[in-house]
Amino acid sequence: MEQVLKYFPDLTDKQKEQFRMLGELYPEWNDKINVISRKDIDQLYERHVLHSLAIDKVIKFAKGTKVMDVGTGGGFPGIPLAIMNPDSEFYLIDAIGKKIQVVNGVAEALGLKNVKAEQIRVQQVKGKFDFVVSRAVTAFPKFVNMVRTKVKPGMKNTLPNGIIYLKGGDFMEELQDYVKQTRIYELPDFYEEEFFETKKIIHLPL
Repeated sequence: MEQVLKYFPDLTDKQKEQFRMLGELYPEWNDKINVISRKDIDQLYERHVLHSLAIDKVIKFAKGTKVMDVGTGGGFPGIPLAIMNPDSEFYLIDAIGKKIQVVNGVAEALGLKNVKAEQIRVQQVKGKFDFVVSRAVTAFPKFVNMVRTKVKPGMKNTLPNGIIYLKGGDFMEELQDYVKQTRIYELPDFYEEEFFETKKIIHLPL
């Protein structure tokens, strides 16, 4: 929790309490339904919460922005972003039902009225969103093909509508068809922990 406050010192009391509660809720849920590796649960704030919140360092979602989190797993990056952006709408999807059960449980306990979670494949989703976010669920070109029809054109935020993708390691080969359109943000520009050394955010306007 201290790590969150270190990089996001301007949280409201409600947000501080919601972020604090994550440290209790995820270990509890993980004992019932294993959605986060045992190793990572001890590093929840660094490896999941801060990693998700890197998106907030790149863009502050405007009021009414609609965001879909594809392959959300236990709720990352969607849940931390929903806490940080209470005036935006978040739709968290995953093909695995037990993961969505965890997301719904956590969102309910936190009182997050701006989160809807559903077990569904992205191809079945109706409607369009300002942004599609994800934490490296598949190779980037495949992901773009999966979601490109789900983004509505426009720009009511500081970045044009599109994909915001959290990715680690060397992926320049995956980006070769998109190099001219994408912007890459290095997470070490925001965080000093070693875990973020090779982590990046890709923004692709659509």
